[in-house]
Amino acid sequence: MKAHRLILSACIAAVVAKAYTFERLDKNNSVLLVVDHQIGLAQLVRDFTPTEFWNNVLAHAALGNLFNLPTVMTTSAETGPNGYLPREIIEMHPNAPLIRRNGEVNAWDNPEFRAAVEATGKRQVILAGIVTEVCTAFLALSLREAGYSVWANTDASGTFTPRLADEANRRMEQAGVHLMGTFAIVGDLMRDWRNTPGAAEVFPYLDTYLTAFSITARAHGGAVENGTIVPGQAGLI
Repeated sequence: MKAHRLILSACIAAVVAKAYTFERLDKNNSVLLVVDHQIGLAQLVRDFTPTEFWNNVLAHAALGNLFNLPTVMTTSAETGPNGYLPREIIEMHPNAPLIRRNGEVNAWDNPEFRAAVEATGKRQVILAGIVTEVCTAFLALSLREAGYSVWANTDASGTFTPRLADEANRRMEQAGVHLMGTFAIVGDLMRDWRNTPGAAEVFPYLDTYLTAFSITARAHGGAVENGTIVPGQAGLI
């Protein structure tokens, strides 16, 4: 009986693996959504430090200019406690639609926002918002229902607790939403360091927003430019 179950499990796993199709981000078919990254709402985020989350939000918004993606921004109850969208984001996208919702919790319920997304003609959506289980998840699930492929940027979506983030991410994943961080999104959109945008454009972006990678790149550049190693180092490489 045990052997039968093992064989059945192996067969199911083989069928699932064969059915899977790796869907890759295409910068020519992608739209970037900035959803409720408002100053008031940012104060609710507790699953990131304020400094880390602020950096991640700006990095998310900057993807639009890095890869020339059509960008749609939206706020909720901007004149109330949710507050305004940071000026840094607005300055990145001075000509992008900014839909100020006055009642709809789910941005997809707002006809103007929905029309702005549809007008881009893109079928792959990259989004992030505050808070994860509401602004990000509600919109992501609605977009999936409408037939879009959706990538939720987990670096730039924040909420009250890690547990709530886990629950929201699980709900989105079960609906077919791709969960990825900023670095993975950049890598998938770029695909090859020799492309354009490629190393020349992406390294400065990473230097601004991804400190860990920036340190690695700077260390390598310094080593190449300096051209020397200290005793004992040669055996390490």
